[in-house]
Amino acid sequence: MARPGLTPVTTLERSTTVKLKSLTAAAALLLGLTACSSADGSGSGEANADGTPRELRIAYQLIPNGDLIVKDRGWLEEALPDTEITWSRFDSGGDVNTAILAGSVDIGLAGSSPVARGLSAPLDIAYKVPWIFDVIGENEALVARDASSVAELKGKKIAAPFASTTHYSLLAALQDAGLKEDDVTLVDLEPQDIQAAWTRGDIDAAYVWTPVLGELQKDGRTLVTSRDLAAKGRVTADLAVVRTAFADRYPEALAVWLRQQDRAVKLVREDKAAASAAVGRQLGLSPEEAGRQIDQLILLDGEEQQGAGHLGTAAAPGALAQTLRSTAEFLRTQKTVDAVPELTVFQQALAADALAEAFGG
Repeated sequence: MARPGLTPVTTLERSTTVKLKSLTAAAALLLGLTACSSADGSGSGEANADGTPRELRIAYQLIPNGDLIVKDRGWLEEALPDTEITWSRFDSGGDVNTAILAGSVDIGLAGSSPVARGLSAPLDIAYKVPWIFDVIGENEALVARDASSVAELKGKKIAAPFASTTHYSLLAALQDAGLKEDDVTLVDLEPQDIQAAWTRGDIDAAYVWTPVLGELQKDGRTLVTSRDLAAKGRVTADLAVVRTAFADRYPEALAVWLRQQDRAVKLVREDKAAASAAVGRQLGLSPEEAGRQIDQLILLDGEEQQGAGHLGTAAAPGALAQTLRSTAEFLRTQKTVDAVPELTVFQQALAADALAEAFGG
């Protein structure tokens, strides 16, 4: 059966449907294995003598923010020498949610839309948000072949990774243009599959992020960016999520992780060339192109993250909580979540105490 409000599965979508079914089965299997291997749910085995975890499993994505700098420079490995750091690449926040549910990663990157979904029913994932990797700007956009406005996409086939920030932004852009979901054909594809489908001419438009976005923009027209939507109140961001069990058991390790992320933001501000080179190595881009893509994001350091407009403090949770709840409310209207919890649930999900541990305040 097709998802409510979406068109039936097409041939182009079938491989993605199989992939999602496989992910669900894998998650169920991993949940069983995790329950057997970790009584407290921490998922990282016994601690080292100094209280640090023996393993830290990170889910990263190819997004030109500070996370790639930390990975490239090996800062976590230096800061936690007795901890095995495992970096696993994921292509969307929906997949990161699946991995967190399975207990197979400890910290991951997911967009605000999948995080809002993760904190809502039926997922109700036990995780918290300790860091904002970036506020999304021009690095996510809707690109079309033969249309000069979103309204002209009526009857067209549009791709986006479902349950991602771009899926949320695409639905918002269609709504703002007076289009309903059944006015277009929505196709669920991961970024690399979007690029292939675009090259073959199988899709008319796509809402996707860099670096694939840059490839589509070479011969497509940008209709709307996530910065445009943010100006209308549809704010999206790339967020860190940490399993609550891990954060509770290893607060100092989480503080170390946060300080490396802050260090990366400061490198962007103080030595743009070094930061661009690091991101470029991770993305397979020239430093110049990597630097251009970094500039499409809004990066916040540790002090800024504790501001009222972001994560805030334990005593005064920041505006990100309301942004997540508003996103979840929108997703409920699209029938992608069953129910939206109270604002306090989203406020409690902001790990402001971890920020205070890492930076004071």
